[in-house]
Amino acid sequence: MEDFELPPGLRFLRQLVTVLTVVMIVGVVLIAALLVIRLNQPTLAIPDQIILPAGTIAVSYTQTQDWFAVVTDENKILIFDLNGQLTQEVDVKTD
Repeated sequence: MEDFELPPGLRFLRQLVTVLTVVMIVGVVLIAALLVIRLNQPTLAIPDQIILPAGTIAVSYTQTQDWFAVVTDENKILIFDLNGQLTQEVDVKTD
């Protein structure tokens, strides 16, 4: 068989498909690497038990590296240190 040359339009299309394939492979590898790096970062330690004042019902919980907070059904935010000691109580005013 004789070698034949592709028309210029098909050569360009073939190069575009090759470039797109390489970009997609690099993108998938990059996303996988970022996921592995992100998921291997240390997480915050969630306390096993939180002792709330009597009659308090927790509605929400949030935590930072230095403290955690509990939002109650009485529109109060209770801020605790990581040892579980209540350090601050904030009343949230609603209209």
